Amino acid sequence: MDTTPETDARSGTLHDVVTTEVKPGKSGFATFLLVVCAMAFVTAAFIRLLGIDGTRYMIATTSLIPYITVVGLLIGLFALLRKRWVVGLTMTLVAVVLVANVVPRAFPDARPNGVGQQVRLMTVNLLTGIADADAIVREVRERKIDILAVQELTPEMVRDLDRAGLNQLLPDRVYLDEPGGSGSGIASKYRLSQRNLTPPGTLQQAAALVDLPGKDIEVVSVHPLPPVVTEGPEAWQRELAGLPAPDSTGAIRILAGDFNATLDHVGLTRLLNKGYVDAADQVGKGLIHTWPSNSGFWPPPVTIDHVLVDTRCPVDTLDVFDVPGSDHRAVVTQFVVPRL
Repeated sequence: MDTTPETDARSGTLHDVVTTEVKPGKSGFATFLLVVCAMAFVTAAFIRLLGIDGTRYMIATTSLIPYITVVGLLIGLFALLRKRWVVGLTMTLVAVVLVANVVPRAFPDARPNGVGQQVRLMTVNLLTGIADADAIVREVRERKIDILAVQELTPEMVRDLDRAGLNQLLPDRVYLDEPGGSGSGIASKYRLSQRNLTPPGTLQQAAALVDLPGKDIEVVSVHPLPPVVTEGPEAWQRELAGLPAPDSTGAIRILAGDFNATLDHVGLTRLLNKGYVDAADQVGKGLIHTWPSNSGFWPPPVTIDHVLVDTRCPVDTLDVFDVPGSDHRAVVTQFVVPRL
């Protein structure tokens, strides 16, 4: 085909038009994706920073804040590299604020001075009573546990634990065992007296006064209803709010169990602000997941099992480990109950 200068000029013009149309189209789509990511990230961040519980979906999102923080920071830095300054700066600055809230959990705090009775406490969710009783008793024996707080305790599990020898290691107990997943209990090597420290809830939350050689403590086996149930999070919010605050004039209180909440949920942060310390956070292990015990990619592992101790109790150690048959990992911590 013969060409003329006019044809060549027209072809060159068309080529330039096509080129200038394709490049902005790709660039515009990338910017659109970054803006969408920024909006989602900033929304999740402000739900966390403003302490909004909201719907069960918002609560589930808040439990993923450590992951969201990392992803938001990486996308923000990527946007800066692509010279999307507004999106990049917004995401990076918000991510830095979240980092300041999340990262300290991986570093131990200064241990407060304290002399008194050392206590080793273990808490574990028994998954409707089908966890391996022999494995639990073995851990109690080997780790020299003084107090055991359990959730989802069934009558059958009580028999299995005693058959495995728990009644010989921890002979005193306050059990509120029930079929299914609503029971709970406390077993101890020290004398227990049952207490009523929480209002009635959907699930049982056993409580007891522990008669230690020095100053006594009160322990609650915590288990509020999960917030992601179809009925909504109202029961979870109410039951978290109903957990007892520290008693500055009476016995030292310890809250141990399956809170169905992470350190990013406002219900738990309110408890901490009242005078509790999260034992894992205190020793720099606040990012170790406790559920599910199978640490796969889905559902994302989160930290919802905690031991909250009175701020007067220095925390020495904490360990998290799998329990055969349970979807939760057990938490063991050693803390000191001051004499005065």
